This record gives sequence, C-alpha cells and structure tokens, in this order.
Amino acid sequence: MLATILVLSMTTWFSASTVVPQLQSEWNLSAHTGAWLTIAVQMGFVCGALISSFLNLSDIVSPRHVILGGSIGATLANLLLIVVGSIAIGLPLRFLTGLFLAGVYPPALKLMATWFREGRGTALGVLLGGLTVGSATPYLVRGLGGLDWHVVIYATSVLTLAGGLIAEFGVSEGPFPFPRAEFDLRQVGLVFTNRGARLASLGYFGHMWELYAMWAWFLVFFSESSAYQGTSGGPFSAYATFAVIGIGGLGCWVGGILGDSCGRTRTAASMMAVSGSCCVLIGLLFRAPTWLVLCIGLVWGFTVIADSAQFSTITTELADQAYVGTALTLQLAIGFSLTIGSIWLIPILQETFGWEWAFAFLAPGPAIGIVAMLRLKLLPEASRIAGGRG
Repeated sequence: MLATILVLSMTTWFSASTVVPQLQSEWNLSAHTGAWLTIAVQMGFVCGALISSFLNLSDIVSPRHVILGGSIGATLANLLLIVVGSIAIGLPLRFLTGLFLAGVYPPALKLMATWFREGRGTALGVLLGGLTVGSATPYLVRGLGGLDWHVVIYATSVLTLAGGLIAEFGVSEGPFPFPRAEFDLRQVGLVFTNRGARLASLGYFGHMWELYAMWAWFLVFFSESSAYQGTSGGPFSAYATFAVIGIGGLGCWVGGILGDSCGRTRTAASMMAVSGSCCVLIGLLFRAPTWLVLCIGLVWGFTVIADSAQFSTITTELADQAYVGTALTLQLAIGFSLTIGSIWLIPILQETFGWEWAFAFLAPGPAIGIVAMLRLKLLPEASRIAGGRG
C-alpha cells in the first residue's frame, strides 16, 4: 500500500521527463533551457527537504499529514503549468513541485519503517522499487509515442492527490512508532555527530552522485551508441532505457532481502562495487554491439539503485529515534543536491572526453560509498544494524 502511495504521490516529479520535450516545442525553448525544467524540480526538493529538516517537520507532525500536505501542494503547482505559457513562470512552478514533494518522500520512508523491525530493509526496498519503476515509466510512454502534455499534467496531478488522500485516510502508523519529538533546531546540526548515521549518509551521497546522472543520460548515451550499429534510435532506445531503469525495481527488492539476511553494509558495498565498475566499463563499450551495451546497462540499472534502501534503513536504526525523520530528510536533501552537479557535469564531460569516459567520472561516488560502508561494518554501531548482521 505504501509503495503504491509513494508512486502515485511522486508522479508529478516523474512527469517532467515526458512533459519537457513538448514544452520545449510549445514554449520555443532550447535544449539547455528545457533541461532546467527538470533540474528545477531537483532544486525545489532540496530546498523543501532542508526546510523540513530545520523544522523537524517529519518528527513533530504525523507523516500521514505531511504526505497529504505535500501532495496537495505538488498537485496545485503541477496543474498551474496548464495555464502558463512561458519558462519564466514554468521554472518557479517546477521548483515548487519539487519543494512540496519533499513532504512526500522522506515521511513515506519513516512511515514504512514504523511497520517493521525485522525485514525493514526489504520493506524499504519494495518502497523504493516502486519509486524506481515510476521513474522508468516516462521512457515507456515516450517509446509508445508519448501523450499530449496537457493529458500528462492532468493525469499526474490526479494521481498525486490520490496518493496523498490514501496516505491520510487509508494508512496508519505501524506497531513500532518512533518516539514523538519536540521542535529542536539543534537536531539538524546533531545528525552528523552520530558516527553511524554520518557514515550511512556518506555512503548515500556517493550513491546519489552516480544514480541520477545515470538515469538522466542513459537514453542519450544508448541512442548514440546504438546508432553506430545501425539500430533504430527512437522507440527502441526508449524501451531499452525503460528496461535499464525499471530493472532497478527488482534490484531494490533483492538488495533489501540481502541486506536483511547478509548485512546492510556488505550488501551496499557489493552493489556499489558492481555499479561503479559498470560506470567505467559501459563507456569503453560505446561502439560495441548493441546487445552487449544493453546487457551491461541492465546490470548497471539493477545495482545502481539496489543499495539505496540500505542507507535509509541504517539511518532509521542508528539515528536518534525521536528525530529519524529529520535525519532522513537531511540525508535526502544533501544527496539530491549532489545530483544537480552530476547531471549538469555529464554533457560537459561527454563533449570533452567523449562517451567512452564521461560516465567513468561517476565512479568516485560508489568508491567513496564502499569505503564508508566497510568502515561502518568495523564499528561497534554495526551490532545495531540488521539485527547484528551489520
């Protein structure tokens, strides 16, 4: 249920990938300007998450209420795109959409965690798996020929509002609620004084440096790679990208199971080792047969997100239990701010070094994450992770 709610509520974020190309034509935008309609959502999410962290919003207000409020705000901001006709107003609206969605994602993670002590990693993996499949869906729509952008805006707005209403009236907190907190501005600064939470966040930051840049640019990379082999670059590339991103939903589920059974730090480090290797390998195969590039892409798509739930789960286990929501929200805020830099950097690297090496510059992210996870595994705090499995 919660995974469904998160997918529904976050569809106004997913819609950007489908809407932007049509808005570029209707609003007469350049490719560079159009890209900012997507980046603006990322920036809005970061700002919203930071505000929520400073206010301890997810800890002093019921997560259900926060999700509803965020869904209503995102719905209204998304709908207003219908009546505007310029980038000057469109950018602030996309920013507001991201800002309000910061009231959906972090509280959903916390709410799911209240239902599980054992198997929490698997539960959060399923939650993020749904989010991953939702992220891939616009590429399926593009492969099928796309929809009128007005229809996309109306549909995603309705779905986002429905997710918020279901969260408010159809879901309750689980049998393992976190302690209620009082407003304490100091908690933002105290989050990273917790050694375990700090290392979990460092691993998450390395993961995020890689993840969204890969998601954002794989379609362009694969289209240009397949062109060398004479493969149709239109619908075929869109379907391939849907598969590469969508398989991450399975990766989240498998990663959650492994994290619960074998240990979260070991699982996260292993997944990052594979995905980091794919960062380097896939560029070297740029002119290789399309089937081989796609196979490496599927491995990359599976592993690049399979570790994500482990970082959030570790944070729920090691952070101050009264301020888990604040810790999760701050972690997400900083992580998503890093995605802006890596998304912006890839086309510059591609122009300078070519696709053969552009994605390789993402590899330091998972490398840093591996070091953080291996360090955490050796600390006493590891005894509190995954029932003592670390």
